[in-house]
Amino acid sequence: MFGYYLQLAIRNLRRNPGLTALMIGAVALGIAVCVMTLTLYRAMSGNPIWWKNDVLFAVTLDGWDPKQPANEDKPELPPWQLTYRDAMAVMESDIPKHKVIMHKAVGVLSLENQSVKPERALTRVTTSDFFAVFDVPFQYGGSWAPEADRGPEPLIVLSKKMNDKVFGGANSVGRGIRWEDREFRIVGVLDHWLPLPIFYDVNNGSLEEPEDVYIPFGWNAAMELNSAGNTNGWKPEDIKTYQEFINSESIWIQMWVELPDDASRQRFQAFIDNYVIRQKQAGRFQRPLNNRLTKVDQWLIDNDVVENDDRVLVGLAFAFLAVCLLNTVGLLLAKFLNNAAITGIRRALGASRRQVFFQHLVEVGVISSIGAVVGLVLGGLMLMGLRALYTLDPTDGGGTQALAHVDVTSVVTALALALFATVAAGLYPAWRIGRIPPAVYLKAQ
Repeated sequence: MFGYYLQLAIRNLRRNPGLTALMIGAVALGIAVCVMTLTLYRAMSGNPIWWKNDVLFAVTLDGWDPKQPANEDKPELPPWQLTYRDAMAVMESDIPKHKVIMHKAVGVLSLENQSVKPERALTRVTTSDFFAVFDVPFQYGGSWAPEADRGPEPLIVLSKKMNDKVFGGANSVGRGIRWEDREFRIVGVLDHWLPLPIFYDVNNGSLEEPEDVYIPFGWNAAMELNSAGNTNGWKPEDIKTYQEFINSESIWIQMWVELPDDASRQRFQAFIDNYVIRQKQAGRFQRPLNNRLTKVDQWLIDNDVVENDDRVLVGLAFAFLAVCLLNTVGLLLAKFLNNAAITGIRRALGASRRQVFFQHLVEVGVISSIGAVVGLVLGGLMLMGLRALYTLDPTDGGGTQALAHVDVTSVVTALALALFATVAAGLYPAWRIGRIPPAVYLKAQ
């Protein structure tokens, strides 16, 4: 019977092409808006390293102004970064399985033979465990040894994008490249890696792309590097030299640790608490003890990676879909009632109310299925438009462009929404047409 109902549905849809197009358009538009909004929301709110959520922690210490918190909107939270000397002190612990301190910098990348035009490159100044902590994949080579951080040794890791640009995608491990007019040797090239949101450093926005260059942390002191991210302080300090800067109360270093079990977490929590207590005795850290190890999912919440405006947009998208479905219900009801005479004849020939109901429900299913396909295509076009819009925006770091694509989840979402549309938009009109007595239409015929 399903095949017969499908034939009837296609025949009925062809009978009123304008009305059919209007219904398909209403369903498609509602689905397209929902797919686009959900795609962006899912990407921005997701945990890009969920498999490590229970073992990966951001380290924060509360050494801020004793008179006011670092974050007035969330006064219970400690500052989101560490001072240089606190980061170096906490790094001495051997409790974590992996540990990393880091910050963002900017440097000019070039080749000795000038075969490639010098290019300004975002750089992550970090310790060797960065790649192990965040499960960063390598296409060629690997990380530098921990000893290179202390040296520091002139070693460098490039992103896949930068390696493709400079070396045409070839294996560049062992080759030399200049960063800030200093010669470095390439030890690794990353594979494709785009964690969004960029959870490990949300200071300048969660939709930034990862850096293109990675160098050992020890080059901070050797080259007197400054942060290209946020640097904040809570008290006036007369800073004239780089040494005074790294010994100041300015916060600009991010720290993450990997603690494989509860025991190691408790030991490390005790370690940082004891360190702060010793600093209190020396006159620092005048606020109440508030040192935290924060999981990735909570870190994203604490840093407002997903804001209330994003949730409101998702709600508005579904409200728009509901309006589209209500309009579809009205159009379906008008269409079915317009064909009530034919339905009356079928009833008189022996079709039951149940059969009439399912016949019209199949017709709604055809409309919703076509609407889902059209909506998916339309949603893809909307996302492409969003990509083009942000391509023209020089302030966008590329992350928003990366978000704006239709993935498998978006396809599944469209199909689920189509099923919902079928049930929501088709039940009442299909039920209503089956309840109309056929006698009136038989007399009219």
